[in-house]
Amino acid sequence: MAALVARLCRAPGTAAGPRCLLRAGCARPAAALAVPTHGAPGSPLGLAGSGRRPLSFSAAGLVSSAPGPLQPYLRLMRLDKPIGTWLLYLPCTWSIGLAAEPGCFPDWYMLSLFGTGAVLMRGAGCTINDMWDRDYDKKVLRTASRPIAVGDISTFQSFVFLGGQLSLALCVLLCLNYYSIALGAASLSLVITYPLMKRITYWPQLVLGLTFNWGALLGWSAIKGSCDWSVCLPLYFSGVMWTLIYDTIYAHQDKRDDMVIGVKSTALRFNENTKQWLSGFSVAMLAGLSVVGINCDQTFLYYTAVAAIGAHLAHQIYTLDIHKPEDCWKKFTSNRTIGLLLFIGIITGNLWKRKNPKEMNAISTDI
Repeated sequence: MAALVARLCRAPGTAAGPRCLLRAGCARPAAALAVPTHGAPGSPLGLAGSGRRPLSFSAAGLVSSAPGPLQPYLRLMRLDKPIGTWLLYLPCTWSIGLAAEPGCFPDWYMLSLFGTGAVLMRGAGCTINDMWDRDYDKKVLRTASRPIAVGDISTFQSFVFLGGQLSLALCVLLCLNYYSIALGAASLSLVITYPLMKRITYWPQLVLGLTFNWGALLGWSAIKGSCDWSVCLPLYFSGVMWTLIYDTIYAHQDKRDDMVIGVKSTALRFNENTKQWLSGFSVAMLAGLSVVGINCDQTFLYYTAVAAIGAHLAHQIYTLDIHKPEDCWKKFTSNRTIGLLLFIGIITGNLWKRKNPKEMNAISTDI
């Protein structure tokens, strides 16, 4: 499953260090950066130095409540920062929803299976990137307390843990049909080459989009047994445009640090012309979604959701301040809403459809 990649690892107002989108969500307020993460007063792991943990049902709270030896591995997977998993998972849900029969809900088993895969693949991606960036992480205050950088997990242990995550992800992939297994394996070239892109091109966000949205192809094939390219390609294209939008916004948080350490991004490429580029990507995304709707015989509820997405993007871009990392972070995380809006539009639009007339006549004949 191509969503096997990683990238989300830099937060607003942070110090220098390579970024990686799958770990996005690791951001903490600047005031928290100086607070130790191992039970220090006021930290998520301790109360006034007492070592007691606050009760919380948030992802971060649940991770901090886990047994001590397990916590470094959960933090390495970024289970306490779920935004990356959402952005990886949502394109899968779109495809699964579009593949549902008219008048029917999407396949809940497949949604669950792909959700499990998204958690595992996002975790594997975070592990890979932490292994790649361990020398950088040790030199940066924000990243110095990461499990590998701080020594909570050795390089050998991270390899073993990565192998375990990938093995479980393979088990998920093997639950699909042969076509989908081959399609998932085909994404490996993107998975392997993506981590190098930010060092050699100003368009790593494009490669990320190609990798991160593979689930838009895989979800459909998992339901139908193969891809209908008239639907899957424009959906995939729309997802890539979406990634270019949100990850360019994300990259603006770190552009100064990236210039110092030599990391490239579309934020540096577009600079003050960012809003024009984002507007173009938005138009392309909406056009792709419209083609998807036409080729799927979608109903007005779907197009209502697409219109809402257009309004959300317009507001997001118009109000964006690329010079304020905290605003970039806020706009970046709001893209989960865009993904959910489309998923809801697909479901409601599909439920509004009537079943195929031939199928209805067959049912009537049988009765």
